[in-house]
Amino acid sequence: MNRRVLYLLSFIAALVMPAVGYAQGPGTVKLELELPKPRFIGTPKNLKTPNLEPARNAPRPAYYVPEGTTNVALNKPVAASDKEPVIGEPELVTDGDKEGVEGSYVEFGPQVQWVQIDLEKPTDIYAIVLWHFHNEPRVYRDVVVQASDDPDFTANVHTIFNNDHDNSAGLGVGKNFEYIETYEGKLIEVKRTKARYLRFYSDGNTANEMNHYTEIEVYGKPAA
Repeated sequence: MNRRVLYLLSFIAALVMPAVGYAQGPGTVKLELELPKPRFIGTPKNLKTPNLEPARNAPRPAYYVPEGTTNVALNKPVAASDKEPVIGEPELVTDGDKEGVEGSYVEFGPQVQWVQIDLEKPTDIYAIVLWHFHNEPRVYRDVVVQASDDPDFTANVHTIFNNDHDNSAGLGVGKNFEYIETYEGKLIEVKRTKARYLRFYSDGNTANEMNHYTEIEVYGKPAA
């Protein structure tokens, strides 16, 4: 069976695969994402990582969210642990440009770094889409996403995603898989978390020890 046939079969499987996110039906809509151009083609090189998610050779399943959900992170303020980025500025993370070309991403130094988005008001969050750097296949280490109503993240902190399998970042052992960066971004399912602040951690990647962020989209609605 040739590769084209295998892809066709996997595509058909994706069409019949159950949708993820919130139950499809009255009060929910399919999350429509504007994706950047693919920056690499072909099979990713052999990436050495102990906790890589299984390959998906088909389109991403549809994801449903409550009606009225929008990208509430667009143009919102961004803070960062690294006060002197190597390339770019933190505000690039929410400027709507996810193409991944020079001038559209920020690069921070090595070791554990974070960016923090202030949604400016309490918000019900239903999904997050995260692009670190998708010009080539990479795996970013210790990706952790936390939510809080406190800008210092000292109280009422909720972990939404954590693929730090050995607690090397010191934020707890995570149960999520590491993943290969692509133009699709990482869609993180969120079960209606109410928060004002979101913090995104990483600790280098399989290509080098630096930390990159191209764009973060947060899909939600103002909290009732």
